[in-house]
Amino acid sequence: MIIDVHTHINNYHEDRVVSLEDCLNKLTDTMEENKVDYSLVLSSYKVNEHRPSTKKVVEAISDRNNLGVVAGVSYLNYDYKDLRELSEFLDAGLIKGLKFYPGYEPFYPNDIRFKVMYDMAIEFDVPVMFHSGDTYAPNGKIKYSHPIHIDDLAVDYPDLKIVICHVGSPWIKDCMEIVYKNKNVHADISGLTLGDFSDKFERYMKKEIEEMIIYAGDPKYLLYGTDWPISNMKSYLRFMDQLELDEDKKELIMWKNAAELFKIDVSKLG
Repeated sequence: MIIDVHTHINNYHEDRVVSLEDCLNKLTDTMEENKVDYSLVLSSYKVNEHRPSTKKVVEAISDRNNLGVVAGVSYLNYDYKDLRELSEFLDAGLIKGLKFYPGYEPFYPNDIRFKVMYDMAIEFDVPVMFHSGDTYAPNGKIKYSHPIHIDDLAVDYPDLKIVICHVGSPWIKDCMEIVYKNKNVHADISGLTLGDFSDKFERYMKKEIEEMIIYAGDPKYLLYGTDWPISNMKSYLRFMDQLELDEDKKELIMWKNAAELFKIDVSKLG
């Protein structure tokens, strides 16, 4: 079983518009090629012709039982209509969590403006995911996306289930302390490379992730994700094969942790 908790269907090379249906077909074809059973699609904090709204993504995957949606939220632009729509989606079980983008937008995770979002996530018992670490775009401000800021949030909201995306790379050691200290914090390993892992970078990241598990203990906090299409699924699976871990620990990372955290009914997959 493989669950990828971090994929996108945005057009990142925006010279032409690709239909939402085509993007979803490409995702599911790539999943099938790599024997991935289920993926979460994370919508963007932006909505434009290249980045579909959460509503459009929810509607588009309604007949695809191997996909779920995590709703991207804009710090700068959300309003009461977004709150109402998100609460309706959560109440109907149509989204699996919320995603925030510090670094791409100028805010720290414990900003009071998002309290209503965190309270809603606690009420519906869904995780909140945070972009963390380096930004894909050079105009991002990475002081906002340093994983250390998640600690304040985890302490202030002990019932909030939090996911640090990209293990806070390049601040993986800071991320490992946050997940070790705070039992309500998880991390995904998505977006560690653009495209394929090079041999040297794969060895470097292998050491970093193995050290994280040595320090923070059994990887009940770690989630498999790729950041597809930015990162290559096949290369990511090869990277996972390289990790020197017992099979039961790999299973936790590859699907068991995600199934529990995001309430994915694996009996309906396959």
